[in-house]
Amino acid sequence: MTDQNSFGVTRRGLLGVFAATAVIAAPTYSNAFGLLKGSGDIRRIRMYSGRTGESIDTIYWIEGEYIPEVMKEINHFMRDWRSDDTVGMDMRTVDIMAASHRLMDVTEPYMLLSGYRSPKTNAMLRSRSGGVAKNSLHMKGQAADLRLKSRTVGQMAKAAAACASGGVGKYSRSNFVHMDCGPVRSWGG
Repeated sequence: MTDQNSFGVTRRGLLGVFAATAVIAAPTYSNAFGLLKGSGDIRRIRMYSGRTGESIDTIYWIEGEYIPEVMKEINHFMRDWRSDDTVGMDMRTVDIMAASHRLMDVTEPYMLLSGYRSPKTNAMLRSRSGGVAKNSLHMKGQAADLRLKSRTVGQMAKAAAACASGGVGKYSRSNFVHMDCGPVRSWGG
């Protein structure tokens, strides 16, 4: 019997994952983002896009390392679907999304409404809505607009804010939450 399977996962790595799962099973808001900083744990993201019909459910970080191939998949998934342009997403935003998802204790994937936006797409959306920032962090790959059927905007925003790692916007009338890795701030209702 070998200590490594065809995916390159060691027995020690699997034991670390199981140990991390026990710690993560009952997180508190006070240590939300700290859950993602310890070695030996895993980071997983689950999303789908109603615009493209695509979905992603993947572990993107294990034992202190981001997985480059998976990060490329996430970048493609979070692309500007209108122009098909991609950018290297800031993984701090993905970490905030993953930590928030864990805090809410849901299995439902996020619905991604907007990840990366090209400047052209951002300008078009800005011309249609006063809620789109001229220098949006979406254009830098540092923001995402997300929805969950099983959680309210308030619950999602509270989980994201508990991470104290970026901006959190509540858009209750449109039923989504904006999460970004910019300065810590909150807005909306």
